[in-house]
Amino acid sequence: MAADQKKTFKEESKEVPQIETPVIEEKKSPIKLISRIVLLISVLFFVWYLLSERHTPYTDQARIKGLVTPITSRVSGNIIDIRIQLHSQVKTGDTLFQIDPVPYEIAVLKAEANIDNTTQSVAASTSSVKSAAGRLGVAKAQLDRAQRNWNRVERVMQENAGALSENDKDQSETALLTATEQVASAEANLDRAKQSLGDSGPDNPKIRAAIKDLEKAQLDLAFTTIIASTDGVIESYDLNLGYFASAGQPLTTLISQTDVWIQADLKENNLSLMNIGDPVKFTLDIDPGKIYEGTVRSMGFGVATNKPNKGGLPNIDNKSGWLRDPQRFPIIIGLNNTDESFKKKIRLGGQADIVVYTGSNGLLNVLASLRIRFNSWLSYVR
Repeated sequence: MAADQKKTFKEESKEVPQIETPVIEEKKSPIKLISRIVLLISVLFFVWYLLSERHTPYTDQARIKGLVTPITSRVSGNIIDIRIQLHSQVKTGDTLFQIDPVPYEIAVLKAEANIDNTTQSVAASTSSVKSAAGRLGVAKAQLDRAQRNWNRVERVMQENAGALSENDKDQSETALLTATEQVASAEANLDRAKQSLGDSGPDNPKIRAAIKDLEKAQLDLAFTTIIASTDGVIESYDLNLGYFASAGQPLTTLISQTDVWIQADLKENNLSLMNIGDPVKFTLDIDPGKIYEGTVRSMGFGVATNKPNKGGLPNIDNKSGWLRDPQRFPIIIGLNNTDESFKKKIRLGGQADIVVYTGSNGLLNVLASLRIRFNSWLSYVR
């Protein structure tokens, strides 16, 4: 009996199921993998930054520049005709204002009469003298306008040698030379007319004084019509009929459209591989999503580093930060697109983003194009 019980107990003990302990698999943390990916991306961005700063420099410190000319009157008088409005487009030679010419017409008639009286006193013919003197006065008026335009061109060239294109400089210089030749020709005609008066005519001091008075009167009469010296847009205008224009005082401002450029203030380390003629892509806040093309026209060789700006060099303020920001220099960028629709979008002082391609740099050029494209899209939310 006891043996049977013992046998049964052993059999039951064999039938009891054994509980297996589960093996817990250790899961790997993704933090290390993410850290490595972030570190790799950071290194790639750092390398791209170092290379792009020299091969494809970029800046958002760029503004549209152009020529601004104050419109002044050479004579005084009441304005009797206004042919412009604020922001109106004008062409070279268009009449802007008309000053009352009556007092100056009377002065011309008086000067002519004075020549008649003077020449009659020496028994000489005066018709040829009056005609030649009148033509000389008109020629001198044209020379004065050409000289003033050339002086503006020289002043712009001294301030920034690359601000004007060679075509604009050639046109201004040619106009000045042509006007000079016309004055010389008119003076020669006047000399011949004087000589026809006889031996006593040209040497007569009264005749010489009368002729100069007529030239002055003709010149003043020509100045009563104020014309546009170049194509452009009228700005800063608030006059009405009857306004008394004083000689030498600005009446309005003309923003020239003959030459517009972008001044980009690039860091000194951006200039190491840059050359004149390098292609440029830029975006304008006024035309978001659109990319335009240009060319490096000139590069600045000096800026003012202290105040006041005694030397007349461009003064550029650097951004302050944890690390010293490299010195910036002005780079002049010519605009390739010169059609009328593009000119209407240009606003002097408008901001631009630019990128310069210093060569065939493959991947860097592609990344720079993507960057400027992305910035053009950002212009929608600025």
